[in-house]
Amino acid sequence: MLKHFLTVFIMLSACNLGPARAQDAAAPFDGDLQRLAEILGTLHYLRGICGTNEGPKWRNEMQALIDAETPSGDRRARMIAGFNRGYNGFQQTYRTCTPAASVAIRRYIEEGSRISRDLTARYAN
Repeated sequence: MLKHFLTVFIMLSACNLGPARAQDAAAPFDGDLQRLAEILGTLHYLRGICGTNEGPKWRNEMQALIDAETPSGDRRARMIAGFNRGYNGFQQTYRTCTPAASVAIRRYIEEGSRISRDLTARYAN
């Protein structure tokens, strides 16, 4: 499941979801990108406390998403805020890995996979 999510995510990143925009206008898929950013932040925190020894893997995935989309201004700030919201929200809830944290990880990987597939199917060139 994790490999599938990463494969789809890498495809999404490689496709660069749209042409560069001269202005910082919202794209039709920005809500999905912000949600994906939030999921990556959540995974960065939860996978860390659950002893996966992945280090900055999920933060690096977020950076790859930003690099692929190249947002600026408010769009970039919203994506980063989504990542931080996911990280901080779970940091306040979980101090150690619990069965509920493991369930959350699985659910967020599934949701992230779905978002990645949908975005790729709808917007990839």
